[in-house]
Order: sequence, then structure tokens, then C-alpha cells
Amino acid sequence: MPAQSHGQSARGTEPNRARTRLLVLAMAFVTAIHLLTQLFAPAGILADVTQIMLMPLLGAIIIALTSAQRGKLIKLVLIAVLFSWVGDTLPRFMEGDQGFLAMVGSFLIAQFFYIAALARYWRSSVMRHWWMTTPYLGAFTVLVLLCAPGAGALLVPVLIYGVALTAMAIFGTGLGVLAGCGGAIFFLSDSLIALRSFTTLDIPGMGFWIMLTYVVGQAMIGIAATRTEQHQKEKNPCR
Repeated sequence: MPAQSHGQSARGTEPNRARTRLLVLAMAFVTAIHLLTQLFAPAGILADVTQIMLMPLLGAIIIALTSAQRGKLIKLVLIAVLFSWVGDTLPRFMEGDQGFLAMVGSFLIAQFFYIAALARYWRSSVMRHWWMTTPYLGAFTVLVLLCAPGAGALLVPVLIYGVALTAMAIFGTGLGVLAGCGGAIFFLSDSLIALRSFTTLDIPGMGFWIMLTYVVGQAMIGIAATRTEQHQKEKNPCR
């Protein structure tokens, strides 16, 4: 009987592993196509379609890597990924400041859910020693100083979003190096968007770098969350 149960368990996990590999390959392929479009046809339909596909694929990977009984951490991260998808999608049906505010609003909600997911681990984050947060606060301050002159009426929502983004990056360090790096890379992605929108700074291939850091940053946070939940379940198998 134990041998049979083990065999059933092995057979049950194999499709999950296969599905996860397929999802990872699919996301890698869609990401590669999207990054190429950012270099050669950023305003084309292919760029729009592939960007809209990115977050659903990441969400599917996170789901595939976790059990059916997902904890609060994974649920909140999945909601954050969902609102990131809204931020990728909704502005495509709007124009000008309206579209920008829809994007900022959607990603602000995503940041709130990331903060809710990660804040519980603050004791393991750089907040243990206040001086370790200075690089994050310094980066936020420099970003505000650069963008404020060109932000105009959008300065307040941009400031609110920047505070949330900085908090997310700080709290992300509580899940370890992977999530900490992911939060910092995500911060860099949105910083590049702000610099493109409100300054005259011109970085070759800006769209490419924004989307590369966007995907990598969120993927690192998502994977770190799945590892944290798995570790917690191994320590407390009854939970």
C-alpha cells in the first residue's frame, strides 16, 4: 500500500511539473517576442498582444508551482499580478493623461497587494536596521527631484505611487535575496517609465529595458513567494 501511494503521488506530480515547464517555456517565448517588438515595432499589434499575455502566464506559473490550498502570501501576490495585467491592458483603450492615470491606478492597487503580501515578513527585511533602507529612500528622492518639474498636475498621484513602489521594494527583502532583487528591479522598471514620461532623458531601447525589468522583477517576486510558501508548509505540514 505505501508503494502504491507513492506511485500515485509521483504520477500526480509529474503532470504538474510538465505543465509548469510548458508554462515557463511559453512565458519565455512570449517575453522574447515582446522584447523584440519593443526594439523594432513598439506601437504594433504584436507588442500589444504579447504584453497583455505576460501577467496571465506569470500567474499561471505561480498557480502551477503551488498546491490547491494556497496561503495568504500566494493569494495576495496573485491579486497583485492580476492588477498588473489590468495596468497592462486598460490604458490601451484610453488616450493621454486618462490612459496614464489608469495605468498608474492599476499598478498602485497592485503595489498595495504586494505590500500586503510582503509586509508580514518585515522582520527579515532591511527594515531591521533603518540605515539599510537609505538606498531605497535615496533612489526615491532622486527620482522625485528629476521628475517633479515635468509631472505638473500628475505629481501627486506619481508621488503616492512612488511611495508605494518604494515600500514594496523594501518589504520584498523580507523574502530573501531573490524577492529583494526582484523588488529592486521592479522599482527600476517603473522608474524608467517615470523618467521617460516626465524628463527629457533618452535611453536607447527604453521600452525594451522597461519591459525586461518589469517581467524579470515580478517573476522573481512570484517565484520567491512560491518558495517561501513551500518552505512554510514543510516546516508546518498541518497548515
